[in-house]
Amino acid sequence: QVQLAETGGGLVQPGGSLRLSCAASGIIFNMYHMGWYRQAPGDQRELVARITTSGSTNYADFVKGRFTISRDNAKKMVYLQMNSLKPEDTAVYYCTADPTLARLSGYWGQGTQVTVSS
Repeated sequence: QVQLAETGGGLVQPGGSLRLSCAASGIIFNMYHMGWYRQAPGDQRELVARITTSGSTNYADFVKGRFTISRDNAKKMVYLQMNSLKPEDTAVYYCTADPTLARLSGYWGQGTQVTVSS
């Protein structure tokens, strides 16, 4: 059974930091590009950051310089370090697994709530 389990969300003040973690199970981790998406109430889900199997990263413009995505293939973990958080970063954050082979399926986690408020 495939599972992407996000942890690390919570309430933080503006300017603060959080580190999200995603534990993957049931997949061959190094065959998946990993990513983080987010969805705020009333908004569409949007890409935050992505890391390929080789470690290349890309970020949405609205998080560049503030967020860092990383992965640990041995532990089957992907992380999102979020610094200088703003109220507009408030959303549910989802971990995703994007397969490198067409015959494999992609997966989403259940999401973790991040609230940035004073």
